[in-house]
Amino acid sequence: MSTDIWDAPLDEQDTMPNRPADPEAEQILVATAMARPTIVDELAMRGFDPAVITEDRYRWVWFAVEHLAADFEDDEIRYLAVDRQLQAWRADGRIATVPLNEHQLADLYNHAHPGSEDWYADRITKKAIAARLVAHGHASVLRGNSAAFDPDSDVAAAQTELDGVVRSASEGETKLVGDLLAGVLERAITPPTNEDRIPTGFIDLDSLLSGGWAPGQMVVVGARPAMGKTTFGLGLARAAAIGNGIPTLFESLEMGEDELGNSIVAAEGQVALHHIKQGIVGGSTTDTQRMARAAAKIQPAPLHINDESYLSIPALRARVRNLVRTVGLRLVVVDYLQLMQAPKAESRQVAVSEMSRQLKLLAKEFGITVVVLAQLNRGPEQRTEKKPMVSDLRESGAIEQDADIVILLHREDAYEKESPRAGEADLIVGKHRGGPTSTITTAFQGHYARFVDMAQT
Repeated sequence: MSTDIWDAPLDEQDTMPNRPADPEAEQILVATAMARPTIVDELAMRGFDPAVITEDRYRWVWFAVEHLAADFEDDEIRYLAVDRQLQAWRADGRIATVPLNEHQLADLYNHAHPGSEDWYADRITKKAIAARLVAHGHASVLRGNSAAFDPDSDVAAAQTELDGVVRSASEGETKLVGDLLAGVLERAITPPTNEDRIPTGFIDLDSLLSGGWAPGQMVVVGARPAMGKTTFGLGLARAAAIGNGIPTLFESLEMGEDELGNSIVAAEGQVALHHIKQGIVGGSTTDTQRMARAAAKIQPAPLHINDESYLSIPALRARVRNLVRTVGLRLVVVDYLQLMQAPKAESRQVAVSEMSRQLKLLAKEFGITVVVLAQLNRGPEQRTEKKPMVSDLRESGAIEQDADIVILLHREDAYEKESPRAGEADLIVGKHRGGPTSTITTAFQGHYARFVDMAQT
């Protein structure tokens, strides 16, 4: 949480819930640290945080042991040494409360249980999680009863805070490089499958990306207006959800659900989009049959669509969190970045930079792929060579920095109607963290609202 509810103003103390704690476990663990100071480093490596020790005086004993451990060669730190250190810190003004005295430290020392420190540390950590949960619940009550309650922002904020209640026990834990070898060797001889990669729908692009999108990646697809950003993004969602049964979320800030539905059916059924919009498909038996076959494929697909025009990072995070938990969400497509609700910042560039960073963190935290469509500036139109570059990403260089992959859409016939490459579209992979870049040619079938693979392999 952004603030510690246990440090609330005095006038709120009467309504504050009791903070869960385990004083006995804290006493034994701190005493054991005095008897066997090596556990301080051992538990730290396993993710134990001494800040979860609720009794201030015990916590200061822990810090004293941690401070003294480097200067003591024997296996224990007697209470006299701890007492001298605490008194020195007290004299320096470092300790605000009165620390344990010599006699209390001697009594504490007798409670040591060497060999059981993991069990007691686990008890303390569980109580700390319970305390954060209680604090979160109380904060939610206060937020819900506030006259300024806003369902959109407050519910999303509460869900975000709830994610922080349970902190990974392995957080901050280091690994030796040798421990990584087994995973590297296994990956080297095991081709990726749809279990660990998400197919893009384009054979050559999948080959370039070692099988498709990977968990934790943020992918940026940039293009000028009318190049087919939404069509391409929807195609990626169709390839994942309809083609491979992978739970996918498509966030549309520009097109409504009816338009998206029309485009999906047109693309899957190879039915002219304008015929669907005009309502004249019924006049063609072939088109009717194609739509029926497409509907049978689309109906069971785990493709979730949201067409709300307002989308903030907290709202997106709340939706992703829910879908990851309930359906195993693996891919999110956002159409498009510049239309998202920007956080308050001193400039638009700073705001876009923050959104870009949060989208990358979202992908990494939930282990999903986030594909973000983005608009390019007018750079391509002002050059003789119209092909876009990564530097054309509009409003913020942070987008390029945060992205693992940047794909730029380019169609020559968008600038020159009589181009010999009419109907073709280039997917310019301008950035690929940890992999090669290339340009992949596809076919653009605007009447079917889709890009089509042209791979020869």
